[in-house]
Amino acid sequence: MATGSRDLPIIGDSFAVGYRFQRYWDTPMANAFFFGELGAGVFLVAAWLNNHTGMLAGLLITCVLKSGFHLSHMGVPYRSWKAILRPDRSWISRGLLSIVFYAGFGFTYLALASAGLGWGEQIGAPEGLINLLKWLAVAAALVVSTYQGFAMSHSTAIALWNSAIMPISSLVYALTAGVFVNLLMGWNTFLAEAPDVRAGLLRAAIVLCVAIGVVLLSLLHGAHHGSPGGRKSVELLTRTFFAKWFYIVTWGLGVVLPVVLLATARDTYAAVVLAAISMLAGYYSYRLLLFKAGLYEPILSFRV
Repeated sequence: MATGSRDLPIIGDSFAVGYRFQRYWDTPMANAFFFGELGAGVFLVAAWLNNHTGMLAGLLITCVLKSGFHLSHMGVPYRSWKAILRPDRSWISRGLLSIVFYAGFGFTYLALASAGLGWGEQIGAPEGLINLLKWLAVAAALVVSTYQGFAMSHSTAIALWNSAIMPISSLVYALTAGVFVNLLMGWNTFLAEAPDVRAGLLRAAIVLCVAIGVVLLSLLHGAHHGSPGGRKSVELLTRTFFAKWFYIVTWGLGVVLPVVLLATARDTYAAVVLAAISMLAGYYSYRLLLFKAGLYEPILSFRV
């Protein structure tokens, strides 16, 4: 009697027909993805606010933490530079190039434009050149905040990842985290002097959290109605192994609680702090669970 592929078991390293967990990308890579997108998101929102402190924080988060966790994942770190050699065929190469440009343009812009340094005035750098550096850094940060999603979506062997939602989710999460971090950094300083801007950021935070919910539902819907491996991953996230983490942390802390806190106590700094911590916890759990629930399709689509 034939049995559908959705009934196949999840197996380990045994030579049998079934689903296998991917384990090449795990916690260190989840950390790298999280901090890379977080830093880029903080930089993008800070650039819009012209907040140089926030821009510097975003650069450091990406360049130090993301790079550090990437190196901890690699077996031969001193060869990691070779990943930059194939930008024509690899999103990993494009991403590494974007980080180089992001760091180069970003740090140079801050050195020339920041009042505390004033190098731009000392060397007579034109204002147009300084602004160009800023927007080149912003463009590179946009790539940094999305390329990991593009890299995952190219993985046809893992149905949960093989979706156009991946880069969209990266960008939405990065921007949401960027809004929250900039709110925390500027609440009692420059945002206190611009109540309209602060109110706009609070509204943006609520809208972006709702957008995250839409992205999560879209991801689940696409995977469930895709291949058997995708349906099995959705089952892991919503019914079995990872369901409590997905519902409580990714959804509860990452989406619902921030919206409730901001909607009911948006003018209270303590509420913003709790909402930011909650959202970031949900964001991190999303990054980690995507790797944990990623399944390779079975070699055979049916068995007898």
